[in-house]
Order: sequence, then structure tokens, then C-alpha cells
Amino acid sequence: MKSAVIVFPGSNCDRDMAVALRAVTGRAPAMVWHREAELPDVDVIALPGGFSYGDYLRTGAISARSPVMAAVKRAAEQGRFVLGVCNGFQILTETGLLPGALMRNAGLDFVCRDVPLTVENTQTAFTSAYKAGERIRIPVAHHDGNYFADAATLDRLEGEGRVVFRYGEDVNGAQRRIAGIVNETGTVLGMMPHPERAIEAAQGGTDGRRLFEGLVRAFVDA
Repeated sequence: MKSAVIVFPGSNCDRDMAVALRAVTGRAPAMVWHREAELPDVDVIALPGGFSYGDYLRTGAISARSPVMAAVKRAAEQGRFVLGVCNGFQILTETGLLPGALMRNAGLDFVCRDVPLTVENTQTAFTSAYKAGERIRIPVAHHDGNYFADAATLDRLEGEGRVVFRYGEDVNGAQRRIAGIVNETGTVLGMMPHPERAIEAAQGGTDGRRLFEGLVRAFVDA
């Protein structure tokens, strides 16, 4: 499985994402600067966490206008897998690849700790290595992870099984405790928790590793 990590000014989890992808796939991902207009021939594109453009204007809003995002949108439309984590999730909502918005945390505190999650849908490549309803723990580190959408959008996401990760407790005020959602085809995932920080036991847990293993298996089984 070939992958790429998009690097924006202010990304601080791009190297963590690269290490995770290399550990699971055995291949180093391409690191792509955000000003590039084209992407290399890859199967998976990762938008990492961080504080692109210092979160000025609105989290992810400026990065969503970066030249590379037009190529990411074309790749997503072609069915290539796109994973957005934390700031990457915010960028995906700003581009319109995923619905809703990520608002300032309820309580206005920066939250940085392991949190419990429930795997709500295992019918995607991202979640296929988990069990339905499984409780896992993955770290979060964000100030703007309060997922918001109007009631009709929330009902549609729930009805279509597009809520794939839900917090096991109130972490940031997110509506219906939504931690991660996918697009209509299940090929674009946005999530606030950081699976790339839960790859090895030395990191305190390995529950994030199976997300990447599920992606690899999708290509092995194809």
C-alpha cells in the first residue's frame, strides 16, 4: 500500500503519521508539501494533525484553500482513501469532503489525554480490523474538536452508518459524542483522536494500529 502525508505550515503530527504508516505498511510514505498541485501515485492520503496556519481565521480554513487540496479532492472523488486526523479532520470539513464543522471545545479547554471510544461501524476499510461495538482507547489533543452539524445532517450520518467512532464520555461537547465520520462511500475518514499515537506498546497502547492494518488488508483482499 502506497501512501502520502500532506504537510501544511504548522503540521506537527506529520512525522508521527509517517512513522505509523511505515511501521504498518513497511513502506515510507511520500511527504507532500501543501503547495504541490499534484499528488504522487498513492493509495492512501493522510492529512495530519497540527495547527496549520496557527489556526488563524478558523481551524483548517486556510489550509483547505492550499493548492494540494484540489488534488486531494480529485483523488477522493476517484475513490482513493483519505484519512484526516485532528487538524486533518478540520480541513476535510472546510473543503466539504465531510459535513459539519469542528468548533471550540465546550469549556474552552485544550484536551490532551487518552479517551475511550466505541467503534460504531466496522463496514469500512478504516475500521474493518475492529469489532462492532468494541471499546478502545486512543489519545486526543485538541482545542477545536467539538463536532457540530444540524439535526438533519446528524440524523443522516447516523442513519447511513457514517458515525464510525463515538466518544465513550463527554470529551469536548461534540454533538452525539461524535469522534469520527466517513463520507458516503466510506473512503474518506475524519476523526479527532490520533490513531498514529497508539501504534506501539511503548506509546501506551496499540488500539490505533488496527486502523492502519484495516487499510492494508483492504488492498491485500482486493
